[in-house]
Amino acid sequence: MDDFFDIRARGWWPERWSLPAVLEIEPPSLDSYEEEDDLVIKAELPGLEKENIEVNVADRTLTIKGEKKKQEEVDEENYYHSELSYGSFHRSLELPVEVEAEKATASLKNGILEVRLPKTEAARLKEIKVAVREQPTTSVGRN
Repeated sequence: MDDFFDIRARGWWPERWSLPAVLEIEPPSLDSYEEEDDLVIKAELPGLEKENIEVNVADRTLTIKGEKKKQEEVDEENYYHSELSYGSFHRSLELPVEVEAEKATASLKNGILEVRLPKTEAARLKEIKVAVREQPTTSVGRN
């Protein structure tokens, strides 16, 4: 009897029709890397407008919030299938280095949000040469 009500057995059922109008949607996938003197975070935000995105930095944590709003209202009885996601999300990421939050910039292009966070002077990587010396050999069994 459980199989009868299993989602695979009733894939044609319009489940999303009974869900509330505003939902939590999946948080975006992120890439983070260092580029010269900046920490760069990229997030996939397809279908979002810049007006519906909020970016905050506090205590070495970057938070991205957003809301994807439904653009048009269609009578549910006219729907055959609905998989588009609408709702809000938030995603927080602990930053691996100290940054100058007040100098951060964010831009949105083709559904990709790019946040650039300048690293602090102390966090900028500096090359340090480490001398390699030969280890003197020791004899086994000698006291």
